[in-house]
Amino acid sequence: MQSLRGMHDILPEDIKYWQYIYNVALTTFNIANYQEIRTPMLEDTLLFQRSIGLNTDIINKEMYSFIDNNNRSISLRPEGTASIARAIIQHKLCEKQISQKLWYFGPMFRYERPQYGRQRQFHQLGLEYYGHDNPSVDAEIIYLATNLLKKLSCDTYRLEINSIGNLSARLKYEQKLTEYLNHYYNDLDNDSKIKIKTNPIKILDSKNQNTQNILQNAPSLYEFLEIKSMKRFELIQENLKNLDINFIINHNLVRGLDYYNDTVFEIKTEELGTQDTICGGGRYDELTQQIGGKPIASVGWGIGIERLLLIMKNKIKLSNQDICIYIAPQNDTSLTYSLKIIPLLHKYQLKYEIDFNCSSLKKQIQKANRKNAIICIIIGDNEVNHNLITIKWLKEFRQTIYHWQEIDKLLQNISKQFSFSKQPNIEITQGS
Repeated sequence: MQSLRGMHDILPEDIKYWQYIYNVALTTFNIANYQEIRTPMLEDTLLFQRSIGLNTDIINKEMYSFIDNNNRSISLRPEGTASIARAIIQHKLCEKQISQKLWYFGPMFRYERPQYGRQRQFHQLGLEYYGHDNPSVDAEIIYLATNLLKKLSCDTYRLEINSIGNLSARLKYEQKLTEYLNHYYNDLDNDSKIKIKTNPIKILDSKNQNTQNILQNAPSLYEFLEIKSMKRFELIQENLKNLDINFIINHNLVRGLDYYNDTVFEIKTEELGTQDTICGGGRYDELTQQIGGKPIASVGWGIGIERLLLIMKNKIKLSNQDICIYIAPQNDTSLTYSLKIIPLLHKYQLKYEIDFNCSSLKKQIQKANRKNAIICIIIGDNEVNHNLITIKWLKEFRQTIYHWQEIDKLLQNISKQFSFSKQPNIEITQGS
């Protein structure tokens, strides 16, 4: 049997990178007082139809949806924001003018052709701020994204920003854009020919070079922005400069989901080829209203973990922490006796391995040395009969016998002496 196409196992040699990203994110967001939230992977299909938009590729082509045993249409979540907006409404998290600063880490699902850095089950790390529309909030969440990427040694990137205004401005712009593109209809790629009738603004994000050439002389969305949106965009630029964040204004940047308004941005890299976006986000002040609640000002972003890992693993090498203690019982009786040590090792957080094969002492010492253990605890008939343990200090080539009553204090001192880290060993190979 094989895993489904686009659904990959995360093996032990890779999982330490996932844990490293999670722990760096946890520390970074905790400093800014963001709290983690976890939402279900299954939601009512209508949630995504209302939020993402009926004319988007996600809804039309990429959703994993099915009818359950209760005749309900449910879907695997294709992104994280809609689920969090639903949770905000359901649990009344923003009642009485309370703001919510949230982050998430989890799997998402889209049925699309698997390719470099993009799978059908993929994972997102996201951050969202609900309850405030000040442009400074937009700048802060962008700062948190760039700061996190730098901590993960992903520091070769460019930040592109834009304002897409409100719905009224976009409708006026879409009318002018459609009129312009109709003159070049036969020259557009097939995907753009469909979008010109359903969602013309998404053509700005086309990857077809000929379509992009046509768009060079198209009307600019920026020309249709209302004064409030323009002033907001100017303030965001000023705030980013105050945070020493470099950016590029890209007036063709629109993002792929319908719920965005005003601020949109992407962080891109040249290290991933055509799949160059590692972080994207923006403001979605009307999202909660779209799914049946009150409008709540909100802004956020998402980072694709698989793409992030492709960059990070070239720059950071993680190795597992070596075990501290190797337990070497000589027979089944001494193995049973050895189990008494395990609670103490957990008490003092000492990483260990126990040889359940009860192989020869020579082989066990060789295994302990290969695993770079500091101590080998030897348990034989003598130790069992006299309530002792024998400790062999592998690095110092000495061996000592202790009475069982001394073991608790001994292990406590060992823990203090070596100050073992819970984190993997980290080596920055370049671009720290």
